Amino acid sequence: MNAWRIFTSLNRSQRNAFLASFLGWTLDAFDYFLLTFVVIQVSHDLGVSPPAISFTLTLTLMLRPVGALIFGLLAERFGRRLPLMIDIVFYSFLELLTAFSPSYTFFFILRILFGIAMGGEWGIGASLAMESLPKEARGLFSGILQQGYAVGYLLGALVFALVYNVFPAPFNTWRVMFAIGALPALVVVFIRLGVKESPVWEHQQMVHRERGVSVWQGMITAVARRPWLFLYLIILMTAFNCLSHGTQDMYPTFLQGQWKYNVTQTTILTAIANCGAIIGGTLFGHYSQFWGRRRAILVSCIIGVIMIPLWSGLLMIPGLNPLISLPIGAFLLQFMVQGAWGVVPVHLNELSPTDVRGTFPGFAYQLGNLFASWIVFIETLMAYDYFGTAKNPNFTMALSIFSLGAFLAVIILAAIGREAHGVDFIETGERDGTQLSPETAPGD
Repeated sequence: MNAWRIFTSLNRSQRNAFLASFLGWTLDAFDYFLLTFVVIQVSHDLGVSPPAISFTLTLTLMLRPVGALIFGLLAERFGRRLPLMIDIVFYSFLELLTAFSPSYTFFFILRILFGIAMGGEWGIGASLAMESLPKEARGLFSGILQQGYAVGYLLGALVFALVYNVFPAPFNTWRVMFAIGALPALVVVFIRLGVKESPVWEHQQMVHRERGVSVWQGMITAVARRPWLFLYLIILMTAFNCLSHGTQDMYPTFLQGQWKYNVTQTTILTAIANCGAIIGGTLFGHYSQFWGRRRAILVSCIIGVIMIPLWSGLLMIPGLNPLISLPIGAFLLQFMVQGAWGVVPVHLNELSPTDVRGTFPGFAYQLGNLFASWIVFIETLMAYDYFGTAKNPNFTMALSIFSLGAFLAVIILAAIGREAHGVDFIETGERDGTQLSPETAPGD
């Protein structure tokens, strides 16, 4: 009832800003996850091995900080709306071009460019949403916003099932899936017509003009005052990205390559996992408003560690068919993974200084992607070449080891951090030119 009251308290401008951010992130994730369902099919078509295709996923993650920096700087200078629209058109266009890849080299280059485009969306969208919402709504909508990622993954699973089960030849191919991935460009029309600029950004521009301070000066000052904060957040997001990509990206390949599941079975299990993610992220995001951001992260990760054996197939429920046991593990593990992630948009934005909120939350997030990007490639390599073979990969051990390490890293880093729960984005920025008071800055 409290969540519903918060939702209905938003005015039209706030709802539209949040919806634009949610759709941008959902469809960004949708375009990314399309490839995770067809790694084996693309490798056969382009004449390369599955690890070679999974390496392009790694490159996409590695290039995301570049996009976060470029589009984040544009967001500090020109506001949140325009860079967000440009970014959505950019990644949609690249997805369409990918559908016509004539070779692995062409495909390789497009996935690099897609990484830049994908990296730009989250930071702008999260800052637009969090800056437009009242303080008491941040926890709930942080959880919902971050689950746009899981919704995008779910949409990818549905498109995968649609293309491979419904479309007749020659339309039942991965190329059709990528052509469908161009549809997110239509969201730009909604943003152009229905979304207002961030009130916090507009206020900050006014403050800069009154003080005679440029955007660049404000950003440099903010970073110089909080160097340990920035380092802490980058390391934290590295652990978070190891957790999410290490448990999500190769899961369809795990089901198809190791368990030999067909399109329908892979779709169902992936959908179940993402339903768990959506529910967990929303609930933990909402309850972080009462528990605190760090406590919500810690609770979800500690429980998540317990779920690893059931999710990875290392431990099966006695008497249950794997088609029943694995979905239970997938639902529960992603409930906890995205439970922790549901806190991230609000936690990062509350910790980030006002003058760099358009740039730094997304940049820290995507730098974490850069440092965590190898986990997808290494998991695949270990599954095929170390624990298993090309014909019988063993993802169970690879996924179990890496997910355990990622959970423990997030637990440790969240435990040593500090809270900025409920900080006022405008008032604290006016007081000292930054988001946080000295008492609440991690690493100070």
